[in-house]
Amino acid sequence: MVEKGRWVRIKKIVLEAGQRADRLPEETRNVPFITWVKGTLISEGNIGQEVTVKTKSGRIETGELVEADPFYEINYGEYVHELSNIGDAAREILFGGGERNE
Repeated sequence: MVEKGRWVRIKKIVLEAGQRADRLPEETRNVPFITWVKGTLISEGNIGQEVTVKTKSGRIETGELVEADPFYEINYGEYVHELSNIGDAAREILFGGGERNE
């Protein structure tokens, strides 16, 4: 049970697959358009239940409770060796080599 007043993230379906624009690529058109919203839980609920939250901007949103106390997870992927010298190559092309002036 996630208690009232806790910072949470909900998942909300904005458009079902059949409601999406015909001009979208088929793989996009065949899945629902989903938004994720963070806010303060208005009443207690369990993960997977439909709940209502109040966002920092004061909006009231309803959706499926997916996470309590969400945090940012940023990942730029694995190291790509081929990109390790791109800065040097760009300086060579733009300025003809030499040391960087800082």
